[in-house]
Amino acid sequence: MKKLTYFIDKGNGQYDPFYEYDVRDVGVDELYARQLCTYLILRGQQYELVSNEMDGNEEILVIEDRGRNVSVLDEKSYRGQGIHIEFRNHLEADNYKLISHIPIASHFEVIRYLLKDIIDVPNFGQMEVSSTEIDEDRGVYVLYVKDLEEE
Repeated sequence: MKKLTYFIDKGNGQYDPFYEYDVRDVGVDELYARQLCTYLILRGQQYELVSNEMDGNEEILVIEDRGRNVSVLDEKSYRGQGIHIEFRNHLEADNYKLISHIPIASHFEVIRYLLKDIIDVPNFGQMEVSSTEIDEDRGVYVLYVKDLEEE
């Protein structure tokens, strides 16, 4: 794997290159972590992953623009502070309330969380993951979670 490229699905079979990461700049572990995220937040826009592909040594993520990203009151930037994961309530009605956050040693550790359906949320116990995102604007991975009994 040499690089990861995001393409935007413009419809009618048109896919435009959008953003690219080289393995020499971010490492294999970060490229894999990005591929496991359902959403990408970049420059105030929200994008949803619709296809995860490979082409030789290139990893390709096809995304669709979902419009302006809605900011919530308790957001904070982690830029320049290392790797972090936020755990947030999955309900828009609850303003995607921050439940917990943790610093992470490596993207390999992030991958462990991103691969799971049920995770241990610090100080809350086991919760179910409903979606995942990488928020480029704030420099954080976000896991949206709900109680195990919740429908």
